[in-house]
Amino acid sequence: MKNKVSAFIVFYVLWIVLAGWHIQELIVGAIISALLALTVGSLIRYKLHPKDLGTVIKYVILFLPLFIWKLIQANIQMARIVLSPSLPIQPGFVVIQTDLKKDIAKLSLANAITLTPGTLSIDVNDDELLIHWVKVQGEDSQAHREGIAGAFEKALGGIFK
Repeated sequence: MKNKVSAFIVFYVLWIVLAGWHIQELIVGAIISALLALTVGSLIRYKLHPKDLGTVIKYVILFLPLFIWKLIQANIQMARIVLSPSLPIQPGFVVIQTDLKKDIAKLSLANAITLTPGTLSIDVNDDELLIHWVKVQGEDSQAHREGIAGAFEKALGGIFK
């Protein structure tokens, strides 16, 4: 039962963030979140504890605006590449080190990298991430880390301590 309640809370908060605060949206969101929680709640192995609420709030306030900004920047950069007649790409694989310790933080970092156009997380192994990058920039792993994950990693480190 706790899994279903946790799932409902997560689904409903996500609905509110995406849909807004209008009464109709809140009602529809509650119904859909309840149906989803009843359907897939038993498959979810995570239980939302009250102490996790602070982490969720920090994630929404600190990380999501940063992610949206980086997403916009990456889309503009990819549009420039695609629209350029010379198609200026330098594809390659890079390995970056992360200081993040928790699995959820590493997962969030890998997902943020993958969702940003021009990069794709291939593998996470301990504290290393293997990433395919459409336009490799920088000469060493530290430059690659800053170019791909620097801002994400700093925000996620502050959230998942």
